[in-house]
Amino acid sequence: MSIEQEIDRLIQKSGGSYRDWYVGLAVNVRDRLFKGHNVDKKSGAWAYKDAGSEIEAREIEAVFLKKGCKGGSLKRDSSRHVYVYKLTRTTRG
Repeated sequence: MSIEQEIDRLIQKSGGSYRDWYVGLAVNVRDRLFKGHNVDKKSGAWAYKDAGSEIEAREIEAVFLKKGCKGGSLKRDSSRHVYVYKLTRTTRG
């Protein structure tokens, strides 16, 4: 299963439309998710994947931005990790 398929499966399983989700790239994904975006580790809907290269990660990110997810990389780093999480009242998008 591709990373795109895994993310789509998570979104379908966890509910909501693409606009209820945030996608991004980060070198330190756990720090970005749990400190930067305030995602709840235990009860939040989230995932991150190693895409293998920055180019592949940016392509995956672009697919989900086009589908309607919030987000996008503000910082141009060399991250090959793509992450997603469901937006809630307590997350910071």
